[in-house]
Amino acid sequence: MKAITSLAVWTRQVGVSSCTVWRWRKQGWLKTVNIAGKLYLTAEAIEEFNDRASRGEFARQPVMPRREEACA
Repeated sequence: MKAITSLAVWTRQVGVSSCTVWRWRKQGWLKTVNIAGKLYLTAEAIEEFNDRASRGEFARQPVMPRREEACA
């Protein structure tokens, strides 16, 4: 049997909000398994996510606010 971790536990360990994890799942960055209505992560999914993050696949250029937005 593959090692699994509760998504809620992993979220606390990583130190991000549940909204952030929801966005990561929606974008396909984090693959979860639904078991009896609860979400879990396999060790392989966590490793894949960490590998992709360390390669910078999720990074994007910062967006500078337009002048009128910055002065408002």
